[in-house]
Amino acid sequence: MQFMTIPELHASLQSPTPNTLVLDVRTPGEFSEGRIPGARNIPVDVVMRHHDELRPFQTVYIYCRAGARAQMAGQMLEIQGLKNLVCVDDGGFPDWQEAGYPVER
Repeated sequence: MQFMTIPELHASLQSPTPNTLVLDVRTPGEFSEGRIPGARNIPVDVVMRHHDELRPFQTVYIYCRAGARAQMAGQMLEIQGLKNLVCVDDGGFPDWQEAGYPVER
């Protein structure tokens, strides 16, 4: 698993590679309040049930509110053999908002 910051995620999403997924592992309530544009919500507590759905993606960027749940989800998915994971481990969605990056609601 690789790690990145919110500014690095934003930069990566400016020229996304084909078959990229932005995975939000926050709760559905948090997700409904705002998210990174195009993100898919699979809460950390159910992410293991969806690991096969994530295999086809070339890169899966994982984020949450502060970084802990993203790291946990990344570790669980790595155990399932996924190698295409990039985890935001320093910051999360509030940092995305504070930086003035686009938000979907």
